[in-house]
Amino acid sequence: MSDDLISPDFRHPRRHVRLDTILRLRWLAALGQLSAIFIVAQGLEFDFAVLPCLAIIGASALVNLALQIAFNPMQRMEPIYAALLLALNIAELAGLLYFTGGLQNPFAFLFLGPVLIAATALPTRMTIALGIFAAGCAALLGYTHQPLPWAGDEAVQLPEIYLIGVWLSILLAIGVTSVYTFQVTEEARKLADALSATELVLEREQHLTQIDGLAAAAAHELGTPLSTIFLISRELEKSAPPEMVSDLRTLREQAQRCREILAKISHLNAAGAPFDKMPLSTLIEEAVEPHRDFGVTIKVRVAVSGVSEPVVMRNPAILYGIGNILENAVDFARETVEVNAWWNAETVQIMISDDGPGIKPDLLKRIGEPYLSRRRHPDDDGPSDRAGLGLGVFIARTLLERTGAKVSFRNKLFPDHGAVVQLTWPRSRFDNVESAAIAEA
Repeated sequence: MSDDLISPDFRHPRRHVRLDTILRLRWLAALGQLSAIFIVAQGLEFDFAVLPCLAIIGASALVNLALQIAFNPMQRMEPIYAALLLALNIAELAGLLYFTGGLQNPFAFLFLGPVLIAATALPTRMTIALGIFAAGCAALLGYTHQPLPWAGDEAVQLPEIYLIGVWLSILLAIGVTSVYTFQVTEEARKLADALSATELVLEREQHLTQIDGLAAAAAHELGTPLSTIFLISRELEKSAPPEMVSDLRTLREQAQRCREILAKISHLNAAGAPFDKMPLSTLIEEAVEPHRDFGVTIKVRVAVSGVSEPVVMRNPAILYGIGNILENAVDFARETVEVNAWWNAETVQIMISDDGPGIKPDLLKRIGEPYLSRRRHPDDDGPSDRAGLGLGVFIARTLLERTGAKVSFRNKLFPDHGAVVQLTWPRSRFDNVESAAIAEA
């Protein structure tokens, strides 16, 4: 697994909010506020300070117009400027609530809106700052505000303990919903970035496979003209003048050298052309071979049954997925990694196990999550977290599941120790994995 894809630096930064997005929300808020004022003043005929409220909404509209004229609405805003605009939204809402009852106004819970937007798109420190600002504005409105608009001459006076409860509920709502929104958005962002990395890996593996095929084709096509050059130069060498013999000998030797290089290329591609079929045992050997020279013994056992051996198209997704799991097993194994394969008429299974420390029980259900990064070297004392290469395991699992495999992780039963990864395909899906992948693409 290449380090450039595992590194946290691969993760995309937080997406900056477009100015147009915040302006649309501000226009929507202004329209809603005007509608509420009209309904309360004209429909319900409640008496309250209409002109100051209209002045606040008018100032908000002027800010929107100025921003639309001065800047391109489609541009991405720096987090600090987006936070300032959201803080302005909170301040404007606080001003409207001051003239319409403070925390007694049921619209006081609209303080949550700007903070939730910040939780989805802004850095954590700015979200916290906006949450504190909103909570401070709510607390101030609990002690100083104009009377709540109401029918009749008597103003509504709610108990102080009730207002404290409203403030606490706003505070808790801001905290809980912001944390929840942040977690959901962060998980979605990590998943999107990890899937992008998965596509990149699959594209690279397919590209390397195509290069293998191109090299084999070039070796085959160049073999005939090089043989012709070799034969003609050898014949000319027999009858050429003495002063040309040396040059012709050099030409023949270089042609022979090219033939040997092309023979090596053909030998490296002996597993077959990129879309040739290969039996399960050959696929396993090709995946295992790059990991044999790291001081860990890899034992491969293929159980022969009465049913014919599965044959699959040479698939980069399967090769990469098995190779990544093997790489993890070799990293954590003390001495031995075992690869066992068997099949019947309905199922194809590959089981990869090692004799390392195993997977901590609290991490078993989380193995395969993108960016699960805790890791401890197997030589360290105590059980290994075995959660390193979180992105690599996620990519391997995603690629294998796209081919129809079910991937499961577990530990060996006591007294044995080590991790076990089991890959299970339906036989019909495994035999047609390449054509299925092409259909999905």
